[in-house]
Amino acid sequence: MSARILVAEDDPKQANLVRVYLEREGHSVLLVGDGRAALDQCRSRRPDLVVLDVMMPVVDGLDVCRILRAESEIPILLLTARTTEDDVLLGLDLGADDYLTKPYSPRELAARVRALLRRARVVKADNRAVLRVGDLEVDAGRFEVRVGGRPVALTAKEFGILEVLAGEPGRVFTRAQIIDRAFGFDHFVLERTVDAHVMNLRRKIEDDVAEPRYVQTVYGRGYRLAEPEPELAVAPTPEGAPGASR
Repeated sequence: MSARILVAEDDPKQANLVRVYLEREGHSVLLVGDGRAALDQCRSRRPDLVVLDVMMPVVDGLDVCRILRAESEIPILLLTARTTEDDVLLGLDLGADDYLTKPYSPRELAARVRALLRRARVVKADNRAVLRVGDLEVDAGRFEVRVGGRPVALTAKEFGILEVLAGEPGRVFTRAQIIDRAFGFDHFVLERTVDAHVMNLRRKIEDDVAEPRYVQTVYGRGYRLAEPEPELAVAPTPEGAPGASR
């Protein structure tokens, strides 16, 4: 069960020890030494799992955890020297899947990585459904959008916004929530920038931008994706009635 694993640890000796044990398991390991680099590499390299130290320079490990969880479902294993129950619960509430307190056994870390990867593969296999709203199809796993069967080319930001909305059709997301989930650590994004991206998105997927069918505005609140229409059940034809099979 080989995987690509990002290890974010600012202690080079500790990071190399983790790398050695994980490479023995057959994994490909990338080391980074600060939270900013962890975010950059997660977005560009898309690892299968992140081992994340809490006490990181530049961007704190807990902030990295929160941002990564808003952007994806990547498994996150926290490494922390903080041993109080409140510290552990905070990490889990921010989206970590598991944690280890320092000092820890590298063999235990490797075993927890194996368990998280098994769990992630089961979840991934169960979540391959493509969301359909009318003629709109959103396939987050393949990074594809189609309208009426026609592929639509979106920018990363446009797809990120659509993916956020498609995650919970019918739910209203504020612009601040969209920024946090679709743009992550880029705190310099203004709310009106979201409006510009939504307008461009509508130009590509809507028949009438003035009367959008899919990406809807809820005035004073934000945006939502229209809920899929329920399929109508076809009543069986009574035996003996016209059209009944004989």
